[in-house]
Amino acid sequence: MSNLISIGDKQFKPFISQQQLEIAVKNVAEIINRDLATEFPVFLVVLNGSFMFAADLLRNVSLPCEVCFIKIKSYEGTTSTGTTTELIGLTADVSNRTVVIVEDIVDTGVTIKKLKEQLNSRNVKQIKVTSALYKPTAHKTDDVVDYPGIKIPDEFVIGYGLDYNELGRNLKEIYVLAK
Repeated sequence: MSNLISIGDKQFKPFISQQQLEIAVKNVAEIINRDLATEFPVFLVVLNGSFMFAADLLRNVSLPCEVCFIKIKSYEGTTSTGTTTELIGLTADVSNRTVVIVEDIVDTGVTIKKLKEQLNSRNVKQIKVTSALYKPTAHKTDDVVDYPGIKIPDEFVIGYGLDYNELGRNLKEIYVLAK
C-alpha cells in the first residue's frame, strides 16, 4: 500500500491491506459453510458497497445458495444519515428460508434493523448478518453481526467497495480518513 491518497476533497491513509481482507473473507466463509451446512441460504447483497466483499465471499462459500441484490443508501458524504431508503427491492421468495444479509460495513446498525424488519414480514426462517467491516463502538441497535470480517474503530473508511461520495470503491485495500 502507498502513502496518502486523495479522493475528492479528502486525504486517506492505508488502513487494512488486501491480504488482511482476503484472510478475513476466507475465515467468514469457513464459518458460514460450517454453520449453514444443512441450509439452502439466500445471500442478500446490499449494493453498492458490498459488491467486492460479496464476490470474494461467495467464491469461498461452498454451500448451494441463491444470491439477490438490494440497494439501500444511508450515507451522505462521510456521515451516516441515520435513515435508510430502499432503492431497489427484494425480488426472491425468502419465505421459510435462511437469509444472509451481506454488508460492506455495519456501524450504527440502522440499515440492518430495517432490513430485518422487512425480511421478518416475509416469514423468513432465520436471518444472519455478515459484513466485511464492523464498528462495534458505533453500533446503536441490539441487532447482531453474526459473521464480522474485521472489527474497526469508529473511523471513516473507503476502498474495497466503500466510497466517499461514490469515489474510491475500486481500491483493493481499505483506507482511513487522514486527520
